[in-house]
Amino acid sequence: MDRLEQFLNFAEQAPTAFHAAAGFREMLEAKGFQELKETDPWLVDAGGRYYVTRNGSAVIAFEVPETGFSPFRIIAAHGDSPAFKLKERFEDCGEAYVRLNVERYGGMIMSSWLDRPLSVAGRLAVREGDGVGVRLVNLDRDVVLIPNQPIHFNRDVNEGYKYDPQVDLMPLYGDGEAKGGLMKEIAEAAGVREEDILSHDLFLYSRERASVWGAGDTFFSCARIDDLECAWAAMAALAGSTARDAVNVCAVFDNEEVGSSTRQGADSSFLYDTLTRTGFALGASDGEIRAAIAGGFMVSADNAHAVHPNHPEKFDKQNRAYMNKGVVIKHNANQKYTTDAVSSARFTLVCEEAGVPVQHFVNRSDLPGGSTLGNISNTHVSMDTVDIGLAQLAMHSVYETAGTKDLEYLVRAFEEFWK
Repeated sequence: MDRLEQFLNFAEQAPTAFHAAAGFREMLEAKGFQELKETDPWLVDAGGRYYVTRNGSAVIAFEVPETGFSPFRIIAAHGDSPAFKLKERFEDCGEAYVRLNVERYGGMIMSSWLDRPLSVAGRLAVREGDGVGVRLVNLDRDVVLIPNQPIHFNRDVNEGYKYDPQVDLMPLYGDGEAKGGLMKEIAEAAGVREEDILSHDLFLYSRERASVWGAGDTFFSCARIDDLECAWAAMAALAGSTARDAVNVCAVFDNEEVGSSTRQGADSSFLYDTLTRTGFALGASDGEIRAAIAGGFMVSADNAHAVHPNHPEKFDKQNRAYMNKGVVIKHNANQKYTTDAVSSARFTLVCEEAGVPVQHFVNRSDLPGGSTLGNISNTHVSMDTVDIGLAQLAMHSVYETAGTKDLEYLVRAFEEFWK
């Protein structure tokens, strides 16, 4: 099975950040990584491989060289994607229909979610004796659909119609007889009693299968390419690497799509806590840990915009990216991206050594773009950092598109970085 096939299988089994984190844990444990708990003292040895999770949705894995404590080489990505989240009380029962009351998570292309089969996945907080336990759940079947109005009743739908999330984007679950059915179905899928479900983090996701398509199988499409593609490439590279002269670290955060300001996001203490606790467990002093951070290097990995075939005018003429043309280094004068001349040059040399082509992306000066987690992480762990990604189309659609060659390029670049 080649890497693209492995990734597509992973993405289809990771409908939420919770499932992605669980999948990464499986990958790591299969390669000998040992779990550390934030609530326990840490025992870390030279030559060891470890991982730690927070909130069940963010994972940081690291490997220590045989020589012991060293500077940090970090790749950071995120495991969340825009979606619809079920509200705490989500059942909306009318005379003829049962709908679900949902809210938007992140900046999605709303129209891409309509008229397609959707399912429900996430986690449950359940009663366990006198405490609370957590269960992952995935209904893994066509459960709901968000129907469009017919054009006869919405003549503006092709002329810039503005969707009202509380009106236009309520998913249909069943007819009037379906009242109470979804929570019962969720409880059965999780293997718990319905009355034991105390709360939940449940999301809708697309059931459309991944597809490799185009002339010569040039492209692939699936859900959640942003940013599972970079996160999976980083974890796959770390699992196959051997630390030599640095502590190699892979951090997959949650909640990047909503600003990262959670305890499991990039704007938290998670990365700093992990690095410092690792250093102390290896016998390093506070000064030595600070020096290792200052002398480290971080790659902030989050996908980039490929030139759109129908709208090339939206892209800067000299600084644009294409699918299947290699890793994209992202630049922004106002520091939406962390890249500067030195970090760009250093990562370019890594890619040259790996035989991986490099592209550069800068937004048009009259079209502001988005940001990512690199500059946010740097407010907590300050080190030389570059923002990179792979070129893709339809970012934040429910079904995104990327190039079939680029995933292999990215894994090779990450493997070289960790050498």
